[in-house]
Amino acid sequence: MTLWFRQHRYALAAALVHLRRSPGGFLFNILVVAIALALPFTGVTLLDNVRPMSEQLSVDPEISIFLKQDTPRDQAEGLAVSLRQTVRDKQAKIVFTPREKALEQLKDKSGLADVLTTLGENPLPDSYVLKLDAFRNAQAGGDVDQLAAQIRALPGVDTVQVDSAWVKRLAALLNVLRLALLLLAATLGTVVVAVIFNTIRLQVMTQREEILVSKLIGATDSFIHRPFYYTGALLGLCAGGVALGAVSLALRPLNVAIAEFARLYASEFQLAPLPPLAMAGLLALSAGLGLIGALLSVQRHLSRLN
Repeated sequence: MTLWFRQHRYALAAALVHLRRSPGGFLFNILVVAIALALPFTGVTLLDNVRPMSEQLSVDPEISIFLKQDTPRDQAEGLAVSLRQTVRDKQAKIVFTPREKALEQLKDKSGLADVLTTLGENPLPDSYVLKLDAFRNAQAGGDVDQLAAQIRALPGVDTVQVDSAWVKRLAALLNVLRLALLLLAATLGTVVVAVIFNTIRLQVMTQREEILVSKLIGATDSFIHRPFYYTGALLGLCAGGVALGAVSLALRPLNVAIAEFARLYASEFQLAPLPPLAMAGLLALSAGLGLIGALLSVQRHLSRLN
């Protein structure tokens, strides 16, 4: 085990020595690879910020039912029986909201308590919210619309609104974005491997005579290959760090613009950097891509020297 650590320590030191010989080329390659990694890293950051919001939104169909203003309270509360018979689903939840409670909730959430008080009379009607939890698995979207039409025909009902259609569209859009990000990451990952492949190829050509002399004095293939592997991994790791740093810096001006937009919707949404564990995973992925590029290049070009 001590010999194994010594060999890898020597390989890492040799890789660093080669990098110090041409720091300009190494930094340029880091910049090229970092540009390729920055785009998928940005996509991962955006999806990580949007994911908690999408998880809090219910994708189950919900139907809001607003009653007529002149509907007596007894008739409004008794409508629950008709709704249960219309839905014919035991797991569906029917929530009744009196107009007084709806007004209090509106005052608390909107911050317009003074304006609503000046109205005098409560302008809100009694309402129901029909939550179709298990019903969505057995019914299609068209059946939900048909159910809404049946509820609209009940006595005392003024307006019926299906609330969760936009949430389903948002979930579908996020799935499309995840797939597009995966394809983009695969494409740019191939670009990263190709760049590092070419970088290692140039190093092999530069050190050709040194490699031949090492073989003549008995150096094994593993001994010769390891410094190139470390070079590729270091290139990928450094480029990943630069890409993550660039994404973190770009979040600051973005948050300024987002804050102004979110304020219009009474929200405090801000983009946050990735958590440390996710950053470590992306850095490991970057180093892995560099190692793959170095491995392919070494196996292809050093085999010709044999």
